[in-house]
Amino acid sequence: MKVGDKVSLIDDDLRGTILKIIADQVKIQDEHGFTYDFPKNKLTLVDAKLYENSPIVKKNESSKNVSKKHNKTPLKVDLHFQTLVKNPAEYDAFERLMIQKEKLLESIDFCRKNHIKNLEIIHGIGDGVLQKMVYDVLEGLSNVEYDEHGFFYHESGKVEVKFL
Repeated sequence: MKVGDKVSLIDDDLRGTILKIIADQVKIQDEHGFTYDFPKNKLTLVDAKLYENSPIVKKNESSKNVSKKHNKTPLKVDLHFQTLVKNPAEYDAFERLMIQKEKLLESIDFCRKNHIKNLEIIHGIGDGVLQKMVYDVLEGLSNVEYDEHGFFYHESGKVEVKFL
């Protein structure tokens, strides 16, 4: 170390220029003009050239594997009849409702067996017969949460179910 060198305090966030060295004591001046006295062993040289030839190595971050049961996007089941069968005109109203109920129960069982936490049931907006059946099935289930009398009960066309 010599007068005029740039130094930094080891234990603190203070930098300055050496003004005077007397034995083991060093007087420095910071960027605001304040002077301080420190022992030599508490200071280190600030050398910008030290890092000039050091290559910068960028490392790729490894991606975390997220299990399917913690997936935040819900499994969706669409109970519109035309998506469940090829020829919807061949079925009467009772058969349609029973096929839709069977699909709903299969989806619920699938979620429970595979530890899927969220299920979105799309029943559509209409006369409310399918919606009533969906809510009747959900009322009979244990360990589920759903919005049974929400603000958009008759207007939403879907219900989100959380398995506990």
